[in-house]
Amino acid sequence: MRKSGIDLERKSSAVTLSDMEIFVFPELLYSLVLANIMSPKIWRWRLHPWFEGIQKMSPLRRIHRLKQFIMDNYAFNLDIETWGLTSKSREMARFSDFVDEKILARSNALFGYEGDKYYFDIDIRRHFGLEKYTDEIIPYWKTETVEAMDAFRGKKFYSSGAGECVSLAALYAAALFIVAGIPLKDIFLMGTPLHSQNFVNLGKGVLTNNRRIVTKNMWFNGTALSVKARRALENEKVTVVSHESGYIHTLYEKATIDPVEYGRLRKKLGCYLKTELTTPVLGAFLRRHRDLHKCFQVRGIICGHDRYVGLDTLFEYELKHPYLLTDSTRKELIDTVAPTDFHACALPGRIVLNDIEHYLSSRPLDFSDIKSVKIFEEKISIGCFSFRKLISAIKEFCVTAADLPDIKKKIVVQETPLGIDPGMDRQAVIKRLSAIRSENEGADLAFYALRDMRECEIGPFAYAALTRNPVSLEATQNMTDKEALTLVRKLKNESIYEENYRLAQPDEIWNFGRADGLEKAFLAANILYARYPREESSIEISKGEVLLRHGKRKEAFPSRKKVKENRIILGRW
Repeated sequence: MRKSGIDLERKSSAVTLSDMEIFVFPELLYSLVLANIMSPKIWRWRLHPWFEGIQKMSPLRRIHRLKQFIMDNYAFNLDIETWGLTSKSREMARFSDFVDEKILARSNALFGYEGDKYYFDIDIRRHFGLEKYTDEIIPYWKTETVEAMDAFRGKKFYSSGAGECVSLAALYAAALFIVAGIPLKDIFLMGTPLHSQNFVNLGKGVLTNNRRIVTKNMWFNGTALSVKARRALENEKVTVVSHESGYIHTLYEKATIDPVEYGRLRKKLGCYLKTELTTPVLGAFLRRHRDLHKCFQVRGIICGHDRYVGLDTLFEYELKHPYLLTDSTRKELIDTVAPTDFHACALPGRIVLNDIEHYLSSRPLDFSDIKSVKIFEEKISIGCFSFRKLISAIKEFCVTAADLPDIKKKIVVQETPLGIDPGMDRQAVIKRLSAIRSENEGADLAFYALRDMRECEIGPFAYAALTRNPVSLEATQNMTDKEALTLVRKLKNESIYEENYRLAQPDEIWNFGRADGLEKAFLAANILYARYPREESSIEISKGEVLLRHGKRKEAFPSRKKVKENRIILGRW
């Protein structure tokens, strides 16, 4: 592919931001973060009453405050057909110059990735609805800007903003910077074949997981939420890490991330994912492993006498009450147990959890200390389980080794630093990023992700509009030209992008039911181009109006949008 063709694919991919495009062009992940940072939307959050006084809060409390706002205002969008369908052959034709299909199939969910053993066990493709796409047809699975996420409020069946995991990760990264005042150097985006999470280098570390956050204590608390948060790093390879200094991708020889910053991530993430076996951690481990509940019992003092209750029974009571076995509310939990569930004598064949906890309270177990592990073995060598399997399971729970790309195998090519910090206002950030576009690819592509037509050529946007927007085509496929264009005209005359220099793509228009006249012209062009691809097509822009010409057809729309070109030639890619 010629350089011009590669350039067109990369820039147009910054506009549509599908899962495949971000995988093939890893620099796009941070471009979306920067686009959200340049958007006025998140900057307005600072004025929301919910964030009043946030500057006086500790950094961790600021993050918790932000988390609750995101929880209240955004849903995790599981509808992977929101942005329509494409085909493997079509996408591979686009990307064959960048990545081998066999390698792609081992690393990307849409091209056949099934996951490791854990994912086979829970049928992860069925969980995400991917089992329908085992052959040729696959979903686009596009990532949204903050404007598109907010626009879901106007879509049928949605009562709030929404986005998939990459959208939420990019939203979090931008909001952490703008609202919580976290420097970008401390925010790392990590993508696996089936998930996207951020690691925030603050205190012991914080992980974002869709709408939620996970502190180190939460990572090891054994609850259903922590199990979901853990499964990607426990079972998948991290294919890409993105940071303000650049990226590293498992498939590409080139990396742009600062090796020092990447080393800092590996060290801090490694500490976050590792803990000693303590009394609370053992309890959390047992909460997660229900198959072991029958092997343990808990001793409690009832009316001055030792009484025993099976761990399986006690965890059932935990589900019914706001008390936990693993914290200071244990006594209250035991008080809720019915007298008939207690036993006067220890249950045969079960280990008394209290005795193990007493031992661990003064000797937390470090799994790197072989002597300590052997002593611990003697303490719990009786029971209804294989000790070796138990120790292996506990170690897996206490120590997760994230499978990150190896920077030693990469050729590092660093770019001009972004040079933006939380103390800058929005205009200063935009000015800085604009100034380094020729020296930083991620910053350059951020303006395409932003859809800033003052700063970008219109060609990549137009190319994407007419080749990657199948939702509007499917919705109008049984309509006549007149019927389809009548529907386009009836759409609410309001863009999801408030600035007059930013444009929505046709399927954003169709999904959210509103558009400026120039955007309607692109939507109409998408429909007509799919039906009559050989006919000449163009959009002419004059003050307050745009004119779409397609073959002999002319369609005029009022518009307040402005782009650099007065005439846009369509269909010549």
